[in-house]
Amino acid sequence: MKNLTLEHIADCCHGTYIGPEEQRNFEVTGVVIDSRKAEAGNLFVAIKGERVDGHTFIDAVYGQGAAAVVSEQRLEVPKGPYILVESTAQALKDIAAFYRDSLDIKVVGITGSVGKTSTKEMIASVLSEKYRVLKTAGNFNNEIGLPLTIFRLSEEDEVAVLEMGISDFNEMHRLGAIAKPDICVITNIGLCHLENLGSRDGILKAKTEIFEHLNGTGTVILNGEDDKLSTVENVNGKAPVFYGKSEKNQCGKENCIYATEIRNLGLDGMKAVFHFPECTKEVEIPIPGEHNVLNALAGACVGMELGLDVEQICAGIKKAQTIGGRTNLIHANDMLIIDDCYNANPVSMRASIDVLTQAKGRMIAVLGDMGELGADEKRLHYEVGAYAASRGLDALFCCGELSKELAKGAEEHSETMEIFYFATKEELLLHLKSYLKKGDTILVKASHFMEFPDIVRSLQASVQ
Repeated sequence: MKNLTLEHIADCCHGTYIGPEEQRNFEVTGVVIDSRKAEAGNLFVAIKGERVDGHTFIDAVYGQGAAAVVSEQRLEVPKGPYILVESTAQALKDIAAFYRDSLDIKVVGITGSVGKTSTKEMIASVLSEKYRVLKTAGNFNNEIGLPLTIFRLSEEDEVAVLEMGISDFNEMHRLGAIAKPDICVITNIGLCHLENLGSRDGILKAKTEIFEHLNGTGTVILNGEDDKLSTVENVNGKAPVFYGKSEKNQCGKENCIYATEIRNLGLDGMKAVFHFPECTKEVEIPIPGEHNVLNALAGACVGMELGLDVEQICAGIKKAQTIGGRTNLIHANDMLIIDDCYNANPVSMRASIDVLTQAKGRMIAVLGDMGELGADEKRLHYEVGAYAASRGLDALFCCGELSKELAKGAEEHSETMEIFYFATKEELLLHLKSYLKKGDTILVKASHFMEFPDIVRSLQASVQ
């Protein structure tokens, strides 16, 4: 890994190198925090977690060939060189920031309340038409995951597309200091993490901390449909690039891209006419849901900023795919499961319900609790239930303490939808499986702490 010698590592994380002098200039081959993944030449950073302390595995990683260790504890009889630091968690971030600076690479940083992962996938698909792209894998978007993503970069990579997630103030400041993005994309300011951020204005303030570490000549790309983001007039003296579904809301300005003639193809995706600065072009978006038009527009804006032509941008959008837990369509025994259960908040719940309404057979929503909604959590769950009722779904299966309010909202706003509430996932699954029949489409969605992927896996296994 470029410049990641043990001496440079010790310097950048303000640590003390302890070991043979002749190994100071050894360049590590990778950085890991999971002892099971430690290989010959790796640097192992011993992170103390809530359940597991990495320091207990230091001897084991030396045995697996690790070149060195970063430790908060002085080692009595070290089996190899190590770097002693006050905080290994901080050291991980410092080393990642140093490594990012050593690479000649463009970085796209993506944040927002809803749609970060889908937008990341769309942007990466577009940029892959011209560049070698590395993107955030899974949910590696926090103060541990972002450094680990950066350590996956090589000198051959040309663009990094990095998802950046937060739940409190100053987190984005710390993530931005690691990523130092050349392009910042913010998808929206919605209702999530309200426990810590308080309001949408608080969310806007926290998300826009990313601007503090934007490359001086960098570009900010914002959803012009969002009433909070559309108030941003300039960043570092430069006007943002906006995108949206009409010329309104800032989206008709120079270098902005907007969509008209949006056509819903049901679960086959969307079509729309994109208005680029130099031309208009019909674009095929292979992922269902009108919100994916906005995700595609974000991808188009990033592509334009990084020099792709319109044909390359449209080709990249057409090739975009979903990943597990995000509007992932699973066909099983003449039924369709919409796996959208990685996470949830009121905005994404409504969007997913809208996708479900495109189904041809019975429309069944399996919904669970949404987390970190603060003092209004019961009202927000009730409103999602009322929204589900308004969209004409055939059945609603709910699970979770807060989802009692979701079921209540549905019951008080629908006379035709069948509504079921269960205290446990096991009870829900038992009744759901007996209820389902061929031709049904089932949406599964909740915040990740509800562990609704268990429901998706159980449904898949039962209908194979």
